[in-house]
Amino acid sequence: MKAEKSERAEKPVKAEKSEKREAVRLSVLKTYKLYVGGAFPRSESGRVYEVTDSRSGAWLANAPLSSRKDARDAVVAARKAVAGWSGATAYNRGQVLYRVAEMLEGRRDQFAREVGEAEGLTKGKAAAVVDAAVDRWVWYAGWTDKIAQVVGGANPVAGPYFNLSTPEPTGVVAVLAPQDSSFLGLVSVLAPVIATGNTAVLVASERAPLPALSLGEVLATSDVPAGVVNILSGRTAELAPPLASHQDVNALDLTGATGELAVDLEASAADTLKRVRRPSPTESWTADPGISRLTAWLETKTVWHPIGV
Repeated sequence: MKAEKSERAEKPVKAEKSEKREAVRLSVLKTYKLYVGGAFPRSESGRVYEVTDSRSGAWLANAPLSSRKDARDAVVAARKAVAGWSGATAYNRGQVLYRVAEMLEGRRDQFAREVGEAEGLTKGKAAAVVDAAVDRWVWYAGWTDKIAQVVGGANPVAGPYFNLSTPEPTGVVAVLAPQDSSFLGLVSVLAPVIATGNTAVLVASERAPLPALSLGEVLATSDVPAGVVNILSGRTAELAPPLASHQDVNALDLTGATGELAVDLEASAADTLKRVRRPSPTESWTADPGISRLTAWLETKTVWHPIGV
């Protein structure tokens, strides 16, 4: 009996020793890259900059510091994708965008963590922001095959003619993402651009680019063709001027630029007759978005056709 008691007393000691022998896992840090032409290149210059937690100031990751060459490469990729994307049926574009929403939903926890770190939100509030962003993406996906009926139609004219107006995409749109809303604001400015058949060169929030760079991973593994969306991270003041003056960029969204930078960019865009959407100081990303951002990147084509021919 004494021997049995001694054996039982030794068992918990052995268990404690085995627990102490367990190896501690090293963290596998994520390497964020640009998203250009369906690929994930590093910055052309090889430069990076530190991204930190908005609350603690702790280091989160090194984000690529894009150069002017990266911006030009993104425009080339966007231009190549215009014909295929704008030529797709509106219904097909809606299916593709809905697929993106499905994949965003599948990575909800990751985006909630990145948004929480970027915007200083609690886990619950960050998850609510991600849910709102996914819902907004679905909302814009539903408009792809409906916007033509709202802004187009048959016009009453005198004479034996049919007069029809239909919306067409503007082309390549350079989008400066909002600085203060790393994901919901990002989706709110990007989704309407591609929903209407345009391609985009997106400059992510300078302070909080990680949700945008992760969005590139979602787009790459969905059905969005390469080049339709191109995502750059870095200094907005460095990347925006070459995009504003680029002759192959058709439109410019100044949401992420304010003050003197926005004024200078608008002047540069005027030289190449770009369509420009100015930032609104009262814009709320949680409000009903309406269709103004959809119609901002559409041009109206009117066709006259003789009756009876």
